Amino acid sequence: MRYAQLVMGPAGSGKSTYCSNLVKHAEDSRKVINVVNIDPAAEYFDYEPLADIRELIHVDDAMEDEDMKFGPNGGLVFCMEYLLENSDWLKEQLGEDVDDDYILFDCPGQIELYTHMQTIRQLTDLLKNWNFNICAVFLVDAQFMVDGPKFLSGTMAALSVMVNLELPHVNILTKMDLLSKSARSKLDNYLDPDPQYLLTDIEATHSKWGRNHHRLSEAIGRIIEDFSLVRFIPLDLRDDENVADVMMTIDNILQYGEDADVKTKDFEYPDENDREDSFS
Repeated sequence: MRYAQLVMGPAGSGKSTYCSNLVKHAEDSRKVINVVNIDPAAEYFDYEPLADIRELIHVDDAMEDEDMKFGPNGGLVFCMEYLLENSDWLKEQLGEDVDDDYILFDCPGQIELYTHMQTIRQLTDLLKNWNFNICAVFLVDAQFMVDGPKFLSGTMAALSVMVNLELPHVNILTKMDLLSKSARSKLDNYLDPDPQYLLTDIEATHSKWGRNHHRLSEAIGRIIEDFSLVRFIPLDLRDDENVADVMMTIDNILQYGEDADVKTKDFEYPDENDREDSFS
């Protein structure tokens, strides 16, 4: 069995930083994690990719084509569809099916690819056929989630991804180290959602909108609380223990390492004559 994290999220959520830090964390733990970049618009990342979609197609190729004339978003969609049409290239780049392979797929920052389009869903189907256990990891910038309306927006986006992909799923709040103490304290109220608190915050922030959509906001808040559909795990990449906890959560979801043989140590029982001598 091979294992994969599908690392997704809107632009600026810190996907590439997350991948590079997990690679370093794995090295410290004497594990090997590889990263595959499938973002055709990536400009820079701090890791050595196992495979890079830009070697197959770059978003500029689609945007600069005189016949297609795509914009940035259309170009990204075209590139992902092109990758699926040339899936043999990706399979070759991934190499042979080796047990316990652990790969992070650094995905594009166009959220529509995950919330309602089928492109990423089709990619996951391919990976499953190639013997991958997959966990979807959806990243959201914590700075975006520090008021009620934005928190509900981020929560609904995460829920859309969960419903669309139908994969084991983890939602992570990144860039926790950039929050002020007051913002972090406020965010704590959202990590264990209290619908009444959310409603009060929404009404205080957008009074007219809050009054007009009070019942809708209340219903969404109740769904989040009653069914525990969406939960976020805060991540501070400066905190090694926090990173280890997040990795352990995802590894448990993936069942990573459960097929490993139990390691035993050979030893000899003491000879009965030796034991009698020791007591004489």
